[in-house]
Amino acid sequence: ELYYRNFKRMFASDGWKQLQEDLTNNAAMVNSVELTKDNDDLRFRKGQLAVIASLLNLEAQIEATEAEANEE
Repeated sequence: ELYYRNFKRMFASDGWKQLQEDLTNNAAMVNSVELTKDNDDLRFRKGQLAVIASLLNLEAQIEATEAEANEE
């Protein structure tokens, strides 16, 4: 319960909202094929996008996990 409450507080904070906005903007720049130099850079960008996507989806993941825990 404390676990989910702490996440909810974080998600409601101005800092979290700013981070989400920054990540969304960064994802657009990282996702540019035109700026990719070679295969290594492409794989690096793919990793960056995976991390960004994970953070952008964190709130939904936590909500789903909390709903599952409440059903049990």
